[in-house]
Parts: sequence; structure tokens; C-alpha cells
Amino acid sequence: MNAFRPKLWTAVGAAALVLAACTKSREEGEKAAPGGETPPAAVGEAGETAAGEGGVGEAGASEAYSAVPAASRTALRLAHLKGFFLIAQEAQKAEGDDAAAALAGQGMLEVFDPAAAVFREAGVDEAVLREAATKGDAASLKAAIANLDSIRAKVGGDAAAVVSGMTGIAAGLYGHVLKEGAVDTIEYQHSRGAALSAKAELDKFAGSNPKVAKARGDIQAFLKMWPTVSAPEDAAKVTPAAQVQAQASRIQLSLS
Repeated sequence: MNAFRPKLWTAVGAAALVLAACTKSREEGEKAAPGGETPPAAVGEAGETAAGEGGVGEAGASEAYSAVPAASRTALRLAHLKGFFLIAQEAQKAEGDDAAAALAGQGMLEVFDPAAAVFREAGVDEAVLREAATKGDAASLKAAIANLDSIRAKVGGDAAAVVSGMTGIAAGLYGHVLKEGAVDTIEYQHSRGAALSAKAELDKFAGSNPKVAKARGDIQAFLKMWPTVSAPEDAAKVTPAAQVQAQASRIQLSLS
């Protein structure tokens, strides 16, 4: 049985509620470091935590940010945030504006807000993003994605490293999709969004990078591990996390 998820949302309130639930779930699932302390998140530009949620970060995000060269971290942030808008774009068609607004709002809370100074310095149009996170309609989501793409093109960075980082984030999130036989529908969509962003980064910004040709087929296979926009109701139809992680590792090896 799927984890409960209401179908209608108020954009900001619902996103905040879901964020709190995600944070609690991840904190409970993570093992404490020796002495009972929680392992610190990686730190990026300007002392910001590597990825949102009050320094905890999304599953796999700390490792992804620490593995990417400093010159590519802003590009990775943009791709990380874009993943939420890409899955919101898919959800808008399948589930409606409210569900899409909630997903975009989660991206703003989890990725944008903890590193707001970095995004603003890069030139991201925050108003455009927040409009999409409020409305969740097709036009505002398209405008938000276009803005992120335009800034991504300006900041430079190693596209292969960004793709590798996004596959790591996708696989890390996917590790939380199945818990005790229940499907976490939110983590499913967040992880699919990260996978969508990995493919979009490869398609749009990798250019003639020779590493890309080898990874392109693997990325296509990676995306197929999320068979639907929304999580399957039957847990037996959910791709095992080990398979997702193995495919992510294959992509990362191709791009290394």
C-alpha cells in the first residue's frame, strides 16, 4: 500500500508539511556517527550546506556535492533544483496544478532556500521560480525551467560531473522509496526528478564530450527504472533499490 499522500495541496503549506515529514523520515532512517552524532553535510560555496533540509541534505546529495569539482557545484545546484521542476512538469499533466506546485515548492524549500545566496549571485530569477511553486501551471513551470537552463549555460562547469552527481542523488533518494513493504510516493517522485535532470543535463549541456556517448544509453535505461510519473500502487512493481544504485554506478563509471 502506498504511503498516504493527499491529492490536493496548498502550494506553500503543503510543501512545508511534506518537507517536515521527509526530514523526519530521513533522520530516523540514517545511522548516527560514532558517539551518537549525525554526520555533517558537505559544505559548498559561501559556507552553505551541500543540499537542503536544514543541513541534513537529500539522500546522496552530500556525497554528490563533495565529489564534484568546486567550479561545477553551482551547475550541480541548478540541476538539483531543476529536477523538482521537471517532475512538477510531469505531475502537472498527470495530477494537476496543485500537485505540481507542491513538488516545485519542495524544491525551493529543500534546494533553493538553504543556498539562496548562491542562486541569487548566479542570477536566477527567484520570482519566476516562486511563481511556478505557487501556481503549478504549465506556463509558469516552463518559464522556471527556461530560467534555470539560461543560468546553467552561463555558469559553466563540467556537464559530465553534474550528470554523475545527479545520478548519485537520484539513487540516494530512491533508497528511501520502499520501507517495510510500503511505497513512499514522495521520495519516488523526488528521485525520478533527479534522474530526469541528469538526462536533461546530458542532453542539453554535455555537447561533444566523448564521455557522453558512452553514458547516453545507460541514462535511458536508468530512467526506465521509474516506470510511471507517480509511484506504482503495488510495491512489487517498484524497481529494487539495488538495481537503481547499480545503474547509477554504471553511469558514473562511464563518466569518470
